[in-house]
Amino acid sequence: MTLETYSPPVNQLLTFGDCFKIKYDTNYLKKFGFTPEHIPELIRMAVDEELNWAESDTLEVWAPVHAWRSLGQLRAEEAIDPLISLFDEIEDIDWTSSEMPPVFKQIGPAAIPSLSAYLDKPGLDESHLEIAGSSLTEIGTEYPDFRDECVKILTKRLAKFEENNPTLNGYLVSNLIDLDAVESASLIQTAFVVDCVDEMVVGDWDEVQFLLGLGPRKTRQNIYQAEIEQRIMEYLKNRNDARDQPAKGFSSSIKKTSKKKSKKKKGK
Repeated sequence: MTLETYSPPVNQLLTFGDCFKIKYDTNYLKKFGFTPEHIPELIRMAVDEELNWAESDTLEVWAPVHAWRSLGQLRAEEAIDPLISLFDEIEDIDWTSSEMPPVFKQIGPAAIPSLSAYLDKPGLDESHLEIAGSSLTEIGTEYPDFRDECVKILTKRLAKFEENNPTLNGYLVSNLIDLDAVESASLIQTAFVVDCVDEMVVGDWDEVQFLLGLGPRKTRQNIYQAEIEQRIMEYLKNRNDARDQPAKGFSSSIKKTSKKKSKKKKGK
């Protein structure tokens, strides 16, 4: 890939450097002077197959990531569908899963319909669907007026928990927790009851309840204390039940006998 493939200032991203060392919050617009007129070329770079599959030890391989970041800072709505197309194309999902959600957060609510459509597709890899779910979560968090819409979309996909991969369900539950989606708690609980959620992703139902603010965290000490309290309650209940039962045994038979004798005496 040569610098001549792209025009200035976009071509400077080809040699800008390793994204491990260059922070996400770098102001690309200020540094390179990007404006809306550069959006088409930045999109072309973002989806450039040759760049995305370049050798890992080259600087060029980082150019698409820089382009993603730049498009986010430009709030480029034109880039929504091209960027979503990368979910299934990029082999190293570590970068798409970490970089794409913040990009869509910057682009904003305009991305919701396309992200929703992608999340609703059957048969896709759960790790790719997770990127869409996390992107919706970022948008719902950043734009409170659209929070309910994002919760509804994520909940709708979780409602297919028996069809979904348990790992995907775990991701969706995690997304809903991040959005404080207490209104989805009943559905989440059902997914756990039928064992359709990968607990390695988000923990068990008790942990989810805690994270949603619906109950205390069940630590070992809490569980032990709850068991003790349960045993005490059972003991007290059994003791009270015993007190309520009619008297039995030797003393009871004596009382009954004395009553009969007194009646016979009266009869005489």
